[in-house]
Amino acid sequence: MNKTIDIQALIDSKNGQVTPSIYTDPEIYELELERIFGRCWLFLAHESQIPKAGDFFNTYMGEDPIVVVRQKDGTVKAFLNQCRHRSMRVSYADSGNTKAFTCPYHGWSYATNGELIEVPLEPRAYPQGLCKSKWGLQEVTKVASYKGLIFGTWDENAVSLEEYMGDMAWYLDGVLDRREGGTEIVGGIHKWTIDCNWKFAAEQFASDQYHALFSHASAVQVLGAKPEDEQKALGSGQTPRPVWETAKDAIQFGQDGHGSGFFFTDKPDANVWVDGEVSDYYRETYPEALERLGEIRALRLAGHNTLFPTLSWLNGTATLRVWHPRGPNQVEVWAFCITDKNAPEEVKAAFERSATRAFGPAGFLEQDDSENWVEIQKILRGYRARNSQLCMEMGMGNEKIRDDGVPGITNYIFSETAARGFYQHWANLLSSKTWQEAKAKTDAYQNTLVENSKEVA
Repeated sequence: MNKTIDIQALIDSKNGQVTPSIYTDPEIYELELERIFGRCWLFLAHESQIPKAGDFFNTYMGEDPIVVVRQKDGTVKAFLNQCRHRSMRVSYADSGNTKAFTCPYHGWSYATNGELIEVPLEPRAYPQGLCKSKWGLQEVTKVASYKGLIFGTWDENAVSLEEYMGDMAWYLDGVLDRREGGTEIVGGIHKWTIDCNWKFAAEQFASDQYHALFSHASAVQVLGAKPEDEQKALGSGQTPRPVWETAKDAIQFGQDGHGSGFFFTDKPDANVWVDGEVSDYYRETYPEALERLGEIRALRLAGHNTLFPTLSWLNGTATLRVWHPRGPNQVEVWAFCITDKNAPEEVKAAFERSATRAFGPAGFLEQDDSENWVEIQKILRGYRARNSQLCMEMGMGNEKIRDDGVPGITNYIFSETAARGFYQHWANLLSSKTWQEAKAKTDAYQNTLVENSKEVA
C-alpha cells in the first residue's frame, strides 16, 4: 500500500460507528483481496453441480478465476484458472465435463488433477528440457465440503471449515438438512452486476431486516397477504398484520463476522414471499424437518443470512447467492436456486419460479435492494460523504446468550449486532498479518459482548 491506512480507526464497533470510505477506497479494496479473499473460506460450488469425474465448474475467489473439478477418485480439487505459460484461462465454459484443460493461446494442456501433461513442440522448443511437474495449475490450498456446499481457502494456516463456520452452521443446517438426501442446485445461475461495494450486500443479508419495513413495503402489499388472510381482513375490516407484529419472537445472530435474522412462527408455511406449491410442500414435509431440525428451525422459513464474507441465503425463498467483488464500486451477483434433492420435480420448478419472482435480477425485492445500494455508492463519491461517520448503534448493549437452544451471540431482529460484528471482523482481518492474529482480536471483541450479555440478563 502506498499510504498507511488505520483500518481499526474506520470501524468503531464499541460506539457503533463506521466511516464509509471503507466502501470506496481502492487501496482498502486491494488489501481486501489479499487478507479477506486470500484467507477466508469461500463458497466455490455445490456438489450437485459436479457429480461425475471430470465435471468442472468455473467460479471466483475474490477476482481470481477458479475451476472446481471432480477427480477420478470422487474427491474435489480447485485450481487457479490460469495457464502457467502466459496467464490465459484454460477453462472457458461455465461448467461441463472434460478429460483435460487446454490453453487456447499456445496449447498447453493440463489434466483434471492440475498436472501439465502436454506442451506443443516441446522437444524442439525446449531443447534444454522442461520440468512439467513444476508448471502445473496452482491448486487452491484447502478444499472442503459441508453438506453439499464446497468451499476453498488459499490460507494454509486457516482453521477447519467447521471451526470457521462455528455457530453459523446451526443456522445453515436449516436449509441444508431439512430432508434426507440433502440439497441440490436446480436450473441455471442468474448473474448480474450492481454498481456498489460488495459489503453493502453481504452486510444487509447478515444484519438488516430493518430495511424491509420501508424498502420492500410495496412488495409486501403485493406478495405478503395470503388469500385466507385477505378473506379474514375483509370480514373484520382490518388489513393483515405483518410478520414482525405477529411473530412470537425475533432473533438476530452475529458472530465471527457471520450474521442471521429470523422470526419465530407457528405455521409450517409461514413465509411472506412464497405461496402455492411451495407452501404446500413445506406443510407436507414439516414432520420430517421437525424430526431432523427441531421446531425452531423447522418453522424457520423466512430469514436472512451471510456466512462471512460473501455467501448469503434466504430461508424458504431458496435463493443462495455469492457476492463476487469487482473493484471497490461494483459487485457481481451469482444467484442459485437451492432445493431439497428429494422434492418432486414440479416442486423444484415451483421453487425456481418463486426465487426468480422475488430475488431474481428483476425480482420484486431484488430491484429495491439494488437501487438502494447504487444510490448510496453514488453519494459516496463526495469527499465529505465518504468521510462522515455512519450510525450503527441499533440494539447496542442488548446482546444475549439464549438458553433455548438458539446458539451464539443474539439480539432482537431489529438491531445491528451482526453488522457491528461483520465490520469488526473485517477490520481485524485487514489489520492483521495472520489468520490467528485476526481471530484473537475477533474473539476478544466477542468475549466482551458475552460478558455484557451476562450483566444484561
